Amino acid sequence: MRKGFREMLDEANAEIEAVSPDEAAALLDDDDTIFVDLRDPREIEREGNIPGAKHCTRGMLEFWIDPDSPYHKPFFASGKSFVFFCAGGWRSALATKTAQDMGLEPVKHILGGFTAWKQAGLPIEPAKKK
Repeated sequence: MRKGFREMLDEANAEIEAVSPDEAAALLDDDDTIFVDLRDPREIEREGNIPGAKHCTRGMLEFWIDPDSPYHKPFFASGKSFVFFCAGGWRSALATKTAQDMGLEPVKHILGGFTAWKQAGLPIEPAKKK
């Protein structure tokens, strides 16, 4: 039987930690926490970003996390905590579950994503134009 995205989200949400935008914002100045933006570059260009967030498109996440991958990014092996976010919290929920399954911890995601972050009036840095 085919599994739809809603079932996959329900399964992920049952196993991962989610934080509100305000709870996430309290971690912004924590040197032991890395925010990871999973949105497409066009979304970031349009909307801006959470200050200091690293960018990793959802399609590269597994390759960047795995130290055996030729695409591995050392910040994922830093031993720090990770807060994932996307536009609305769906991609980040699935990414958090994937990262957790790969052994990356601690990891959590922002409920409602960047949209909820903006609606809460939390800090945003404009996108850097290329």
